[in-house]
Amino acid sequence: MTTHPTAPAVQAAPCMSARWQGNSVSDIRRRMVDRVATGLCWAATVLVLLMLFSILFVLVRNGVGGLRWVTFVHVTLPPGQAGGLANAIMGSLIQTGLAVLIGAPVGLLVGIYLAEFTATDGKLINFVRFVSDLLLSAPSILVGLFIYMIVVVPSGHFSGIAGALALSMLVVPVVVRTTEDMLRLVPLAMREAAIALGAPRWRMILFVCLRAAREGVATGILLALARVSGETAPLLFTSLGNMNWSVAPGKPMASLPVTIYQYAGAAYADWTALAWTGALLITAGILMINITVRLGLGRNRK
Repeated sequence: MTTHPTAPAVQAAPCMSARWQGNSVSDIRRRMVDRVATGLCWAATVLVLLMLFSILFVLVRNGVGGLRWVTFVHVTLPPGQAGGLANAIMGSLIQTGLAVLIGAPVGLLVGIYLAEFTATDGKLINFVRFVSDLLLSAPSILVGLFIYMIVVVPSGHFSGIAGALALSMLVVPVVVRTTEDMLRLVPLAMREAAIALGAPRWRMILFVCLRAAREGVATGILLALARVSGETAPLLFTSLGNMNWSVAPGKPMASLPVTIYQYAGAAYADWTALAWTGALLITAGILMINITVRLGLGRNRK
């Protein structure tokens, strides 16, 4: 008589269910542990949601009043002169954009190397992964100090490009980690199928692996963008800030995080209001980018 391979599992399910609903001491203890663990999970979830919505509520309540036309067209001015955040917004866009343009390709290539060349370069890959993990956990102020020593000091002045380089060093390890993890999730059968069809290795990686993992890779780049968008410490040592309109990467450049840092502790009400508005703009910008890319990638997958 032939027995179906899934029959034992099907027969075991009612048995396990009966044991789960039993009245022995072990069954009662198991149910109590399950309920406590479930309750802790729900409590942690509610706590995280409360923290998130509390932050958003405080940001909207204090920052929405500053969303006026002058905020986007006027540069930062002395207190009481109806200044705005135009130079800080533009400076943040330039420095963050340059950081992603510099750091994302580097992180992408390193992530591909770590995921696809493990069999041939094992020891070197372990060393590269160790260095990447160190960079991932390195305090951002140390990264800013490093760029200050190798870029700002030799050039003799602060600059927007120095700020972008500091931010790009923070982008790289995040992109490396997510790219490697996402590529490792691609089934080995897809690689074997591409190679069996005669595709060279670079084509298999580019058109099969990266295509299959593009959503996760894009999410990693967004995570890196979200991290550097609010960084203040490295910019204090590199781009410093600028009260005037400046879009030249070779000169000191304003940014929203540095402006928020300077304005939040000021004794002037209009500066404090602009600091809240700047924080709201950073949060809203990151949220909009995430939603837009996720919707776009979801449509492409369909």
